[in-house]
Amino acid sequence: MVCKILNLLFLFLSIGLLSQELPPVQNYSPIDYGAENQNWSVSQSDNKHIYVANNGGLLEFDGSKWKLYPSPNGTYIRSVEVIGARIYTGSYMEFGYWKKNEFGNLEYFSVSSKIQNRLVEDEHFWNISEFKDWVLFQSLDRIYIYNTIDESFEMLDAKTTKAEILKVGNSIYFQKINEGIFTIENGKSVLVSDNSILKKDIVVGAFSIDESTLLVTELGEFYFLDTHGLRRWNITADDELASVKVYSSIQLNDNSFVLGTIANGIYHIDKNGDLAAHINQERGLNNNTVLSLFQDVDHNLWLGLDNGMSVINLDSPFKEYIDQVGRIGVVYSSNLFNGFKYLGTNQGLFVKRENEEGVYKLVKHTEGQVWVLKNIGGTLFCGHNSGTFVVNEDVAEQISDLPGTWDIKQLESNNNLLLQGNYKGLSVLERTNGQWQFRNKIEGFESSSRFFEFVDRQHILVNHEYKGIFDLKVDTDFKKVLSVKQKNSKGTGSSLIKFNGEIVYTTVNGVFKFDMERQDFVSDVLLTAKLFNADEHIIGVLTPNDDTGKLWGFTDSNIIYLAPGQFNNKLVANRIPIPKSFRNSMGVFGFESITHLKDDLYLIGISNGYITLDLKKLKTQEYHISINSVSKEFYDAPKIAEKVVGNNEFNYSENNLNFGFSVPEFDKFTEVYYQHQLNGIYDEWSIWSTAAEVSFKNLPYGDYIFKVRAKAGNTFTDNIASFEFTIARPWYISNLAILLYVISITLITVLIHKLYKTYYKKQQDLLLKENKKRLKRKKLKTQKKIVQIKNEKLQSEIKSKNRELAVSTMSLIKKNEFLNAIKEQLKESKDNPKIKSVIRTIDRNINNADDWKLFEEAFNNADKDFLKKVKTLHPELTPNDLRLCAYLRLNLSSKEIAPLLNISSRSVEVKRYRLRKKMALSHENNLTDYIFNL
Repeated sequence: MVCKILNLLFLFLSIGLLSQELPPVQNYSPIDYGAENQNWSVSQSDNKHIYVANNGGLLEFDGSKWKLYPSPNGTYIRSVEVIGARIYTGSYMEFGYWKKNEFGNLEYFSVSSKIQNRLVEDEHFWNISEFKDWVLFQSLDRIYIYNTIDESFEMLDAKTTKAEILKVGNSIYFQKINEGIFTIENGKSVLVSDNSILKKDIVVGAFSIDESTLLVTELGEFYFLDTHGLRRWNITADDELASVKVYSSIQLNDNSFVLGTIANGIYHIDKNGDLAAHINQERGLNNNTVLSLFQDVDHNLWLGLDNGMSVINLDSPFKEYIDQVGRIGVVYSSNLFNGFKYLGTNQGLFVKRENEEGVYKLVKHTEGQVWVLKNIGGTLFCGHNSGTFVVNEDVAEQISDLPGTWDIKQLESNNNLLLQGNYKGLSVLERTNGQWQFRNKIEGFESSSRFFEFVDRQHILVNHEYKGIFDLKVDTDFKKVLSVKQKNSKGTGSSLIKFNGEIVYTTVNGVFKFDMERQDFVSDVLLTAKLFNADEHIIGVLTPNDDTGKLWGFTDSNIIYLAPGQFNNKLVANRIPIPKSFRNSMGVFGFESITHLKDDLYLIGISNGYITLDLKKLKTQEYHISINSVSKEFYDAPKIAEKVVGNNEFNYSENNLNFGFSVPEFDKFTEVYYQHQLNGIYDEWSIWSTAAEVSFKNLPYGDYIFKVRAKAGNTFTDNIASFEFTIARPWYISNLAILLYVISITLITVLIHKLYKTYYKKQQDLLLKENKKRLKRKKLKTQKKIVQIKNEKLQSEIKSKNRELAVSTMSLIKKNEFLNAIKEQLKESKDNPKIKSVIRTIDRNINNADDWKLFEEAFNNADKDFLKKVKTLHPELTPNDLRLCAYLRLNLSSKEIAPLLNISSRSVEVKRYRLRKKMALSHENNLTDYIFNL
């Protein structure tokens, strides 16, 4: 029974602690950082990069990307410590350091290899610490002291079950099993205390407090160690630490302490020994086993866990209360009243004492939607879905059952009357005998009245988001609406508030104020300019804080509040950067809730709890951006990239470049945006983006300057990082190629010139040849013409000769015929001697040789060489035979030949016959044809 009671008590305490408002926590799982689960040690370099000793190797985090470097021998890395430009690590049978090479990657250099043969078998190096010019590497068996100046070694035997080098001020302490606490002097171990507690209890941390050394054991017990010995420090947190086992510890910059446990997360203990916070997996950590603790230069607390990493933003102005189980729901309103903190949610009204570490309790009978919590005249009113309640501590008394109380406001003309805005119209609460009660619903108006404001005693403005503004005039008793004038809406997302004594109407289109003279809303240029600009504008409603004089609004990336300036009453717009996830976590737009709790502390309702904002913790910070990598990307394997070397000139084929950059900012509520330009092709700045890398494809050749800048929240980086590089001209327009082109063009020009010259010479020769041919043809044609003319002339001469021959022949024939005729007539009187003489004379003339010679000459002129040819072929022919051939050649008939030979036609036939025989002509051959064909 007692055990059950203790268990219930422990459960109650645990639930109560769940209600803590904790600093923002960011978690990184093994999937996020791409390595193994366990993270044994954390350190940070001068450029704010985080290094983690992980089972998979050395992790590097630049604020944007994680990168894993496998351990040199493939084993777990157990420890890491950044000292200057070196990142020292320890693993199984190996320790050494990493340095950036010319590619921007870490390169490992072994230190233990110098004493490899002197290492203890199966040694793991769990701890690394810097002390002046030495670096100490600790295993469970030894401490190796490495002199960074002369690279010499000293070794101390230090067997322990938990390797912890305890550095306090200018002293180094370490623990030996069953022996106590030792320090190092002149390279030797010197006993400091052999107290029995220090022999049996494992010391997990040593700190300096009030000029004393404070030790903490794995049992969560604190002891002061000084010249008087060892004494226990009893603290109020002892009860919470009694059941835990501490594995890691750290003293923070504010002298408070954080203890990392095996199964209970971390315990944050202030310098007075009070428990400031207990954060475990239920309250936001990735895991309950905390293997290592580290505080960075921005005071963020890094937790190396058994499964993942967590970062706690200790200095953040924000604190979170996250309802992990959904018991509270969406917070629509809140109030700090009479030492109690109230939350009005969609699930009811919840309350707890302000400084009590207890759970929020549901106030009885308030289940359902709470819209508003207001302190009016020392009374806390709760506007609820089911009506109105008056709240006193953890008791709520319903005073109105009129559904849906949006808001409650006091009448300036009567302190005993309150005006309520309800789902359907307006209603009045009245104080009678010190008690508030429902009096009446104002008749004549039934529209939802979430936003309403008094213009004067009988003049009320009511805003309806969709219908616009209703201008109401009511009677003096606030029982009836006398008149209603409707003004058109000026946009969605509207609200109606009173700020600095003026009625302000806000929509997505700007801010408008009510002009009393015009009795209408006019644009408020000043407020619009401060709350709306080209980059951002108010999303949702404006919320005034009457007690602080501030006006609050939310954008996608900022919380904006207007407040009087420090030296005058002129309004100043103050912007508090938030990530978009913050704005999205606030639930339904138009129902934003921010409540002033006390001093500079405000509460902002979100969909699963709330976030507090402490304006005192807002601070300005400088940020620096750096280009971490420039890589060549490849088309054939887009996921493969090659880091570039020191020189900044790339071949034309390497014109796909990726630039990686970052601002090492690890605050959960600070979002980093980047903007880049590439002078030489994209001279305008890009739009803001959260992407910490950019790729450029197919860059033309030329000179470029890549520039990148960033803003963390609203603060620009103090520098613009740049990288100058050149894309070389492609080979086909390189200097050598151009020279080759010039030479080739010259050679081609010469060749073309030569070819043209040869061609034209050839053409000229062809033309000359053609002309010669043409002239020759013309000459031949002329000669042919001359020959033709000559032939024609010869033909004409032949014809003439033939005519002469024919005439001569015919003349001879006629003459001979005539002479024969005369001769025949004379023969009739041949007895007359004179006639006989005449006949003889006629015979002489018929056979006159001169006539034959004349005929032969004419015949040879007409048919040259015929008689010679016949004579050559037939030498046996007689002159008379030749004469016959000549006459046959002239195609004369036997009858025509007879007179020429002075013989009869019969004799001519006989001569023809004899001629055939002499020529040896066959019977088939015609004599005349043969003579023609010769």
